[in-house]
Amino acid sequence: MNQIAIYWDEFLLIAVLHFLAVASPGPDFAVVTRYSISFGGRIGRWVAVGIGTGILLHIAYSVLGVALLIHRYQWLYATLLWVGAIYLGWLGWLALQAKPRGAMPSTEEFTSRASQVSASKAFRVGFLTNGLNVKATLFFLALFSTVIDPATPTLVKIGYGGYMAIATGLWFMALATAITWGPFYRKLWRYSHWLDRLMGLALVLLSLKLIWDWWQL
Repeated sequence: MNQIAIYWDEFLLIAVLHFLAVASPGPDFAVVTRYSISFGGRIGRWVAVGIGTGILLHIAYSVLGVALLIHRYQWLYATLLWVGAIYLGWLGWLALQAKPRGAMPSTEEFTSRASQVSASKAFRVGFLTNGLNVKATLFFLALFSTVIDPATPTLVKIGYGGYMAIATGLWFMALATAITWGPFYRKLWRYSHWLDRLMGLALVLLSLKLIWDWWQL
């Protein structure tokens, strides 16, 4: 019973830290916002599912101890920085090219627009955005090396990871749903290309930040 209480306290601390991390603006937020506004809530939610699944990648290498290797070997860490920077920069560049939108399309026109991006592509965008987020790597490294007791059983650690993956996915699915809510979405549509560009700028700045971090190594 005492062990259960310890794991519960550990879980609550993890849940709070995870919420603070996932709620803070970053590449995941920018990508979900952009795809939701451009292609609708359904596509935005598929991006969110990809992001939640990407969390499992971080959990897997953290549980296996690979995160320590990434942190220990600078060349491996530098490679991840570059790959993440290039990917985020590419997404940002695409978003910066958003064109002004006319009148809000009809349901049929919007369905046609949304069909330009498949669910599988939206999932991949979310998965890669989170999976290549080096800041997430550092977050999980800190979590598994300082917050979670090394003596905590692997199955319990996997349970923590499962919670974080599901919570992340649900958080961003809620975001995608909220920003495409009818009355709000109709008001937002006219200015949505500016929001696209803003999210693109955020992604480019994040990309440059990763390059700066590499330069500082």
